[in-house]
Parts: sequence; structure tokens; C-alpha cells
Amino acid sequence: MNHDDDSPLPEEQDRGLTIRAVAIAAGVSVRTVSRVLNRSPKVSGATRDAVQAVIDRMDFSPSLRARALASGRSSLIGLVHHDPNALVLDEVQRGVIAECALRGYEMIVHPVSDGRDAVIADVARFVRRSRVDGLIVLPPVSELAELPQALRPMRVPSIGMAAVRTPSYPAMIVADERAAAALVAAHFLALGHRRIAIVTGPPSHRSSGERTAGFCDALAAAGVDLSDAMVVTGDYGFDSGVAAGHALLDRSDRPSAIFAGNDVMAAGVLNVATARGIMVPRDLSVAGFDGSLIARILSPTLTTVDRPMRDMARTAAARLIDIIEQPSVTGWDERAPPFSLAVGQSTGSV
Repeated sequence: MNHDDDSPLPEEQDRGLTIRAVAIAAGVSVRTVSRVLNRSPKVSGATRDAVQAVIDRMDFSPSLRARALASGRSSLIGLVHHDPNALVLDEVQRGVIAECALRGYEMIVHPVSDGRDAVIADVARFVRRSRVDGLIVLPPVSELAELPQALRPMRVPSIGMAAVRTPSYPAMIVADERAAAALVAAHFLALGHRRIAIVTGPPSHRSSGERTAGFCDALAAAGVDLSDAMVVTGDYGFDSGVAAGHALLDRSDRPSAIFAGNDVMAAGVLNVATARGIMVPRDLSVAGFDGSLIARILSPTLTTVDRPMRDMARTAAARLIDIIEQPSVTGWDERAPPFSLAVGQSTGSV
């Protein structure tokens, strides 16, 4: 349906004369206000600023239903994940929601199960059912190159967040987790540790491979090579951290320092150490990865790689909305800011 400058718009129908009142106060047409609300490039910068000032002063916000009618979009963003770590997921959701609130969008969270083909079919059904305008896809789901390919005919843009680039995504937020894990190795070495072990994440996750490679390569560069016995595979879950803790601390040559691939597994290692009367950090240093709330709650507090998931997620949401509103804005990657090491009470010198 086409509207001229004076005909009623969906926002006007939905909110009485509020949008017309904004137009009168700003001295512009109803159509111009609508274009500002929908971020149309057809409005000059000066006019946009003037109208936006009136919108802010009147505290006007069109409903999602009205925006959908006016723009043909749902103003909904889907967040697709397969991450049982509620602490990390909470940070991601907070970041996405913050940007959505600023830009007039809402977020729908969609968890998926295992299985490549099942995931792709599940996400496709979710998109059709929810009519989201775009997707933010978290690892390990973002590692499926077939997913953005399946979404392309549906004309639904997607942004992947991951530790490595997945070429089929039109845009990605890529974090250098390899370099981040090397920070833990450097920290252990600076404290004098040489009997060092690692609890890796699941081999199927690219993040696990990146963290393991970064940690082990940094040790090797310093002349410290890990034996196979000092590398234990976990699954990013607490129970696997406990199992790894038992396996490593049962050894007669038990390590003096253990790096767990995430904070949850590190908590499992600390649990085993406490149960055995092993003093941390006097007898054992433990470090994790994520910078999640659990690192600050644990006693002793956990040394961990601080991963700014909230900021990364907010950036992903901002870029996705840019693509939704200007489809030509594609074909880029954005590097996440360098991670830092948050040194807690769980690491000390030999």
C-alpha cells in the first residue's frame, strides 16, 4: 500500500494522533516522521535530528505491530544457540537486548539440539514461524557453514559469532581465542610452573581447538611440551571438569597448574582439589576461560580469560540491524577486541 504525506499511517492508526502530533510539533509531514522512525535514508541529517528531538521529548515509540505494517518487517531478531552455559548466554542476551532496545527491536531466543541436518531444519522452521528479520548465531551452531546457505533463499540475514571465520556468513564477529589462551600459558610460565596440564573442551567445537592450540603453542615456544597424559578432554560441563580433576590429581607427577577450557570446568577442578585437601594456589594453580560470574563467586576467585561477550553481542546486534535496514551492508568481518587475563586468587607461584 502506498501512502501520501497526509494519509493515515499504521503508526497513526495504532496510536491515535500521536504521530500526527509529532509531525505538527516538528513542522514536518507525517510521512517524514514515519521515515525517521524507520531510519529511511530519504531524510536529510538536519531534518532527522530535529524530528528525533521531538520524538525524544514526546517519548513517542510506535508499537512493533505498527512498525511491521509500515515497513514490512517484524522488528524481531532471533538468537540461535546451543550453549548450556547459562552464565555466558546471559551476557550475550543482555548485549543483544541493549542494542535492540536502542533500535526498536525485540529478541527471540531459540535453542537448538545436536545434529547438523536437524539444526538446519530446526532453524529454518523457527525463521518461518517467528518471521524474524535476522539471526545472530552463537558457536558452535555458527560453525555450520550450511546454515547461512540455507537461510539465503529465505532472505534472512545472519551474523555468526565464533572463534574462526565461517566463509558462508555474510558477516561475522570473530574473536581471537587462540591468542587469549596464550595469555594463560604466559601467566603460568611467569609464575614458574613447568608441570602444566590442560582440560580441553569438546573436539567438535572450533573454540576448543583454538584455545588448546593457543595454550599449547605458547608453552612449546617456551620449551614446555605437554605430554598426552597432561591433556584431558572435557565437554565444557562441570562434571567433565570434576572427572578431569580426578584424572590429573591422581597422578604421582600431578601438575602444579591446570588450565581448563572454560570457567565451569575450572570450577569442577577446584571442587576436586578442595575435596582432596589440595591448597589452591599454594599446591595447585587453576585458570579458566570466559570471565563469567562464576569466576568471581568461587573461593578462591578464579583466574580467567575475560571474554567481553556482552559487548561482542551488542556489536553483532548493531551490525545485524544495519544489514536488515540497509541490505547492501554486507561482506565484512569485525574482530572482537583483544581479550584480557583477569588474575584471581586461584593462581600463584611455584
